Amino acid sequence: MLSPENRLRRREDFASAVRRGRRAGRPLLVVHLRTRGATDPHESGEIDPSARAGFVVSKAVGNAVIRNRVKRRLRHLVRERLSQLPAGSLVVVRALPGAGDAGPDALARDLDAALVRLLGGVAR
Repeated sequence: MLSPENRLRRREDFASAVRRGRRAGRPLLVVHLRTRGATDPHESGEIDPSARAGFVVSKAVGNAVIRNRVKRRLRHLVRERLSQLPAGSLVVVRALPGAGDAGPDALARDLDAALVRLLGGVAR
């Protein structure tokens, strides 16, 4: 489980990451990453030093049991990778329909590939 300071909760934070952040798509998921920059005129004055993550798992992924399983797996995977993200960054992981049938290794592989692409080779 993610600690409260590492969770995205507000709609504005999700929208900011998706609309103004960079995106990397993989077969099982899409990762949106928004790093905090001082040059953004829409940025509020407050800067949260911890990286925060949120998840979007729609009904296209599967029934409620499958969606919750996918969310638990993604939370676990992202928690291990939060230290690799820049301070104050926002991450939104959107599961695609194939994620419901995928195992944890496949999700980890796609998440790592997306983060490597977004961070320029810094992630593992």
